[in-house]
Amino acid sequence: MNKIFRGKYGPLALRIVSIALLLAVWEGAARWFIDPEFVSPPSGVVAELPHLFSDPKVVAAIASFFMELTIAFAIAVVAGTAIGLAVGATPFSYRSVFPIVLLLYAIPQITVLPLFILYFGLGTASKIAFGASHGIFPIVLNVVAGMKAVRPVHILSAQTMGASKMQIIRRVILPQMIPSLFAGMRLAMAVTLLGVVLAELYVSTTGIGYFTQTFSERFDPADLFGLITVLATIAIVLNEVARRLELHFSRWRSD
Repeated sequence: MNKIFRGKYGPLALRIVSIALLLAVWEGAARWFIDPEFVSPPSGVVAELPHLFSDPKVVAAIASFFMELTIAFAIAVVAGTAIGLAVGATPFSYRSVFPIVLLLYAIPQITVLPLFILYFGLGTASKIAFGASHGIFPIVLNVVAGMKAVRPVHILSAQTMGASKMQIIRRVILPQMIPSLFAGMRLAMAVTLLGVVLAELYVSTTGIGYFTQTFSERFDPADLFGLITVLATIAIVLNEVARRLELHFSRWRSD
């Protein structure tokens, strides 16, 4: 057994065993100890998935949610990276603007949802904007942290060799801050998903958040957990895409 977990595929084997144990505990608890109106066993969730996807409204809600999440995340990455680079560019901008970023990040964002509804309406735009507002801050914080971790001697060496500001950003700062950037992206993915779902709970009558609330109110745990499984799958896929991109752009670190 020890050889299995210590080999090349040890981490993968450990993850599979951990997930299998978790599902087994869930299955047993849901069947013998918990009221079935509150928790459905994994086997029941899997059996209910074909019925869930047979509803065209649910399928349309999932497709719409994926589109909204992707756009919101892309906006958060672009805006968060740009703001982070601007904030961390100089000691003056860091001291002046970074405390404001921290102050805004500390505000519970659910309290400003009515403002997003007021400015963007009840449609897709408000859900995308609210989701992006959740994802921007983790990226800004991690980009600033990554820029602060760049060694001044590297920047000085580039300046000595005649590099322009854009060349320094592209060739010195960006490569060294890639780990921090992608760490921020992974955090941003989770909170962006949360932001879109929260917005759908309040401003939508057809979105995935609406169906989540509906299944919960009518005590339909199989469909509810099925929908949660779909959300988790979307998050895992996008997180894996981010991980692959990180490996691609930071492959020079292993050279």
